[in-house]
Amino acid sequence: AGRAMAAVRDVEIDPEGTFKYILVRLQRPGGGEQRDIVRGTRAAEFHNHIFEKVNPEMEKLGYECKCLGGGKIDHNSKDKKIRVFGLSTGYGKADHSVTVEILKKAYTDYEITWSDDKK
Repeated sequence: AGRAMAAVRDVEIDPEGTFKYILVRLQRPGGGEQRDIVRGTRAAEFHNHIFEKVNPEMEKLGYECKCLGGGKIDHNSKDKKIRVFGLSTGYGKADHSVTVEILKKAYTDYEITWSDDKK
C-alpha cells in the first residue's frame, strides 16, 4: 500500500502559464499515512474542476482526498521561476508555504516564491 502512495506524483502542474491550483491531502481511510499533493492546470476554469478530476483517480488507489485550499500558480519554465499566489473562492486559500515546499521537491533548480497577492 505504501508503494501506491509513492506512485502518486507530488506535483502535476502545467509546464507554462498562469493557472489555478489546489493543495490536496491524501489519506488512507481510518487514518494511517497521509501526504499532500499539488495539482494545477490552465484547463480548469474553477478550482473544483481540478478536484473533480483528482478525487476519483485517488479513490481508485484507495485514498480519501481533502482539498486544503487553492490559489494560482505562475509557471515560467524559461526563467525557471514559479510564483504561488491568490486563493480559491470555493476552497479558501491554500497554505502557499506548504505548496512551495512540495513544488521544491519537483522543481529543484527553480526559484519558487509565494505571496498573498490576488494577482
